[in-house]
Amino acid sequence: MESAGEFDYIIIGGGTAGCVLANRLTRDPNASVLLVEAGGKDDYVWIHIPVGYLHCIGNPRTDWLYSTQADAGLGGRSLIYPRGKVLGGSSSINGMIYMRGQAQDYERWAALTNDASWGWDQVLPLFKQSEDYHGGASASHGAGGEWRVEKQRLSWDILNAFRDAAEQVGIAKTADFNGGDNSGSAYFDVNQRRGIRWNTSKAFLKPASRRPNLTIMTGCHVERLQITASDHGPRCTGITFTGGGTQWQATSRRETILTAGAIGSPHLLQLSGIGPAALLRQHGIAPVVDAPGVGGNLQDHLQLRMVFKVQGVKTLNIMAGNLLGRMQIGLQYALFQSGPMSMAPSQLGAFAKSDAGQATPNLQYHVQPLSLDKFGTPLHAFPAFTASVCNLRPTSRGQVQLASPDSYAPPKIALNYLSTPEDRTVAADALRLTRRIVAAPALQQFAPQEYKPGPQYQSEAELAQAASEIGTTIFHPVGTCRMGLASDPLSVVDSQLRVIGVAGLRVVDASIMPFITSGNTNSPTVMIAEKAAQMIQNDWKNAGR
Repeated sequence: MESAGEFDYIIIGGGTAGCVLANRLTRDPNASVLLVEAGGKDDYVWIHIPVGYLHCIGNPRTDWLYSTQADAGLGGRSLIYPRGKVLGGSSSINGMIYMRGQAQDYERWAALTNDASWGWDQVLPLFKQSEDYHGGASASHGAGGEWRVEKQRLSWDILNAFRDAAEQVGIAKTADFNGGDNSGSAYFDVNQRRGIRWNTSKAFLKPASRRPNLTIMTGCHVERLQITASDHGPRCTGITFTGGGTQWQATSRRETILTAGAIGSPHLLQLSGIGPAALLRQHGIAPVVDAPGVGGNLQDHLQLRMVFKVQGVKTLNIMAGNLLGRMQIGLQYALFQSGPMSMAPSQLGAFAKSDAGQATPNLQYHVQPLSLDKFGTPLHAFPAFTASVCNLRPTSRGQVQLASPDSYAPPKIALNYLSTPEDRTVAADALRLTRRIVAAPALQQFAPQEYKPGPQYQSEAELAQAASEIGTTIFHPVGTCRMGLASDPLSVVDSQLRVIGVAGLRVVDASIMPFITSGNTNSPTVMIAEKAAQMIQNDWKNAGR
């Protein structure tokens, strides 16, 4: 076994959080950092062209190629479950939507952990410090940071009409989703720079890569955490990994930081003997810490993709349906970095309540001027738009469990969508609200007709069945190493993101979220990494170095 050396910090995973941490921790020239990433460099052209996510998802060059267990809530279907396997992680293949969530989300985190520093007023400065907002600095936004946020370079008549229709049923228009209350409708802001994807590798890692105290090793698969016994209990002292046909080990003098994401982080903990003891023993792994919460609490936003045929309005189905149209789309992007090739997967957003009893919006719309049967299949041959609606605060919970002691074997991912009465009720209400919007006067000029799931679904039971048939992931897994009080046996990390029961080890990624945020999860992960960097550096200073 070859030694990769000793470092103050080892970061496992060069994704969203890992890139931010590598940047922040190497600002101290006296702190040495090793970043280990299983994927390669983000030099694949389709990463950078926004519509290129179609070529990155399902591609072993950029995707872990996970799939879920057959889900009873989806009629026994299994889903592809993309996770970025490349520098930048999922920020290199995701929808690029800049979304913080709601102030209430972070107040719930603060209450659960009894740590006010996770409240909205305390995390807002962290969002702002890394932000480079197109509208400049304000009370809500930052400018000059690494994380570029721009308006989309497009407009569609069908989307504008949907926005007008939403207003007619009580969903007001808004100029900004990111002030703590995301009620209303607007075009999404995106992480792009002049029509090109802006991932965390470009934003945070590339500037840090020139620092002599940062070592980056790509194409390296971490197999285990090294856990050693000490007078004060188990301590993580490094990692073993393979890369380039060689088995390596690296030692962390200070901390090892797990940033492998909501699937990878619990999986690696379990492989290393930190997890539910019975599960570990089942696979021949001796438990180091019986941590029943590792891999549990999996939450995701289930999207219900309703499709409506239209007439007399431009949609991407028709534009991209012939060679001339595709040539025009390509030329527009080549000349101006605008138009359909600059599109995020979703363009128009809306946040609404499924019923009047909700304190804040619990539904998010992603509206698109296109339609298809499912991801990866061709666009429909008829003009149509998709109104996809998500339950922002699902009560269903899933889990991630190792399937084998072989670190290369993918874990079992069970989402358990629609497994609670509350989630089925919200799904039915969401479908009804979408129909109300589409029936509003502003859309009638285009004669919308429901294609999926179809107008035959009307009763509560029928609508729940429709949700089961058209529901699919929107790729927002969180919660599998959840933060909480050390006295709670299901907590995996404390409010400082330290793994409970193991010294020298933290988890810093979307897996620590105790509750999913009310919106897209990538930029909250950037914030989590910003906060973690501050906590780590404060500990470093307090230790007297």
